[in-house]
Amino acid sequence: MKTLYVKFVVVTIGIMLFSGIISFLISNTYYQHKLKPQNDQKITNFAQSIASFAEEHPYIDLRDYLQNVSSLGYQMYLVDESGEESFFGAAFRDEDLSATAKEDVLSGNVYHGILHFPGETFVTGFFANELRNTIGIPITHNGNNYALFIRPDIKLLFNEMHLLFAWLLVFTIVLSTIMVVISTKYLVKPISKLTKATKSLSEGKFNVELDVASNDELGELSNSFLTMATKLEQMDDVRKEFISNISHDIQSPLSNIKGYINLLENESITSKDRAQYVSIINDEIKRLSTLTKQLLLLASLDRNEDILKRKTFNVSEQLKELVRNYQWLMSEKDIMLSYSLLDVEINGDASLLHTVWDNLLTNAIKYNKQNGSIEITMEKSEDSIVVTFADTGIGLNLKEKERIFDRFYRADTARTRTIEGTGLGLSIVWTIVHLHNGDVQVTSTEGKGSTFIVKLPIK
Repeated sequence: MKTLYVKFVVVTIGIMLFSGIISFLISNTYYQHKLKPQNDQKITNFAQSIASFAEEHPYIDLRDYLQNVSSLGYQMYLVDESGEESFFGAAFRDEDLSATAKEDVLSGNVYHGILHFPGETFVTGFFANELRNTIGIPITHNGNNYALFIRPDIKLLFNEMHLLFAWLLVFTIVLSTIMVVISTKYLVKPISKLTKATKSLSEGKFNVELDVASNDELGELSNSFLTMATKLEQMDDVRKEFISNISHDIQSPLSNIKGYINLLENESITSKDRAQYVSIINDEIKRLSTLTKQLLLLASLDRNEDILKRKTFNVSEQLKELVRNYQWLMSEKDIMLSYSLLDVEINGDASLLHTVWDNLLTNAIKYNKQNGSIEITMEKSEDSIVVTFADTGIGLNLKEKERIFDRFYRADTARTRTIEGTGLGLSIVWTIVHLHNGDVQVTSTEGKGSTFIVKLPIK
């Protein structure tokens, strides 16, 4: 995976290399079509002025004259009709020159070696210190014919080429700037999308789209952002559902209490009816109290994981005591309960785990059928225990199983509508078990029953 740092470095180096190459090619094109012909003509004019001066002053020593001129920064080669050669100024690296070129100049023609050499598209060829890379002109002095080949030396060439180098620098800077702007826009574009998506998220629009598919930190950030948006949307749905459910669960008993209190104000009701109304009011108050206690418990569990008051206790003894407490309720529904428990001690919060067993057992009773059965089993491994509550109740369908541990979720169908509950019990079970670093799962078949499996570490 390429990191954003590596990508930035690669893009920057790529821009530098690419802009340098493009600028170099543009500069060479400019040199080949503009500067090279100008330099060839300039040196040709200078050489012809040398020839004219020599021809107009036959009394001067030609070689001394050329030696003085070469000191101005020129390399020269002089050859006469007999083939006698003389060099002036800095030495040529390559003194190879065709006899045809020499004879052509001796015949009175001009040799444009700078214009036609080199043939490649490289400006560096202008600096080639070769005899072929010169201007050749004919000279007549004291009745003798000579061929003079001349070119500027390296120092003078650098001064001549300052304009080309200036253009090369300008092209490099301009191209680099353009490419940096384009590449920066490419690199910043995903960040701009994230900024826009964040703004949408802050306005409560959770359906954001990010088509960032890069394998770098921005790609990871985009995937994390989309995951966060999905979770925030789910949390918002849970919040709305929570407000709706809590409003209903509070409003319903309050309405009942208010209605029966109004009935109690009627002095003509019988004592039997009065006792019934008071009993209903007490049941509704108890219902509100249970809801409040469960909400407070969930709030405390969410707020602080250090709420656990750990100690070592015997799980089987705790379960047996719980079964004894609900024996009367199971007898009312003719539910047969069997259990197979091991003598196991674990380290945990006995009070909170009692709440877990209490919720699971009361659910198994509430949602069971008349003459149904409940089976509680316990298994032990080296470092954990597994407690199972299996009932023959109404069971759950696939959709209900997926949401059974959500807060306030209840299978609100005709088969559960008459069963009292807050929809918080199993959420409390899930939270407490996970606070103990355990796990809770459910298997269920609609119409046949459910099995809740709680796994807890012993230590």
